[in-house]
Amino acid sequence: MTDEAPELRASDADRERVAEVLRDALAEGRLDMEEFDERLEAAYKARTYGELAPLTRDLPAGRHATAAGTFSGTDPAVSLRKEAVPGGGWGGRIVGGEGSSSWAVAIMSGFQRKGTWTVPKRFTCFAFWGGGEIDLREANFADREVEINCVAIMGGVEVIVPPGVEVVVRGIGIMGGFDHREEGVPREPGAPRVIITGFAFWGGVGVERKLTKAERLRQKEERRQEKLERRAQRRELQAARREERRQDRVFRREEHWEDR
Repeated sequence: MTDEAPELRASDADRERVAEVLRDALAEGRLDMEEFDERLEAAYKARTYGELAPLTRDLPAGRHATAAGTFSGTDPAVSLRKEAVPGGGWGGRIVGGEGSSSWAVAIMSGFQRKGTWTVPKRFTCFAFWGGGEIDLREANFADREVEINCVAIMGGVEVIVPPGVEVVVRGIGIMGGFDHREEGVPREPGAPRVIITGFAFWGGVGVERKLTKAERLRQKEERRQEKLERRAQRRELQAARREERRQDRVFRREEHWEDR
């Protein structure tokens, strides 16, 4: 990087990447809502890399970038150039391998599998007088088709999948049941298929499709920005109409004096 890098003009994509880091920090509790609002407003107003730099310097935003259009050294660990994901979209989340966890047990207790983890080709869980949560929203996948085998006896298991994933439910319930509501939703190109099998006795296996907290915050922020833009447009229109009326009054006054 040259010394002039902080003075380079930032693009809309640069500002949006910094905004994504701020949204993640809010979701993780690193920023409160007031700090988030202040930094986000500053990010969208920033015109140079130097103005963007302080907004994420104290956040664990990932690796330090050294390529052109990025910062290095003591500058924030935010790449201001979008890195391509191999295969695009879901391609970067089909990682192969054995998976980071292949089973879970809850006996009069509970378990969770959530955050960034790798779902194996077959994951088995057992809940007896207990409950478990399997959250796939931020997970990677060992294969394009994975199986989650759930056994729930007087207990329950909740499987949370992100939008775009295809869900197939093949479990058997006796005085219990498997949730089939998310079946039949077409998957996005390259997205994995999640097959849920198993057995429920006096228990249940639920399946729910949810956005991540960061994505919900992003959508909420987008709606807020759209509302602000519409409000600004209305103010501009009202100001233009007031000016038009003022000009009309001036014109009529001038005509009146000319008639006299």
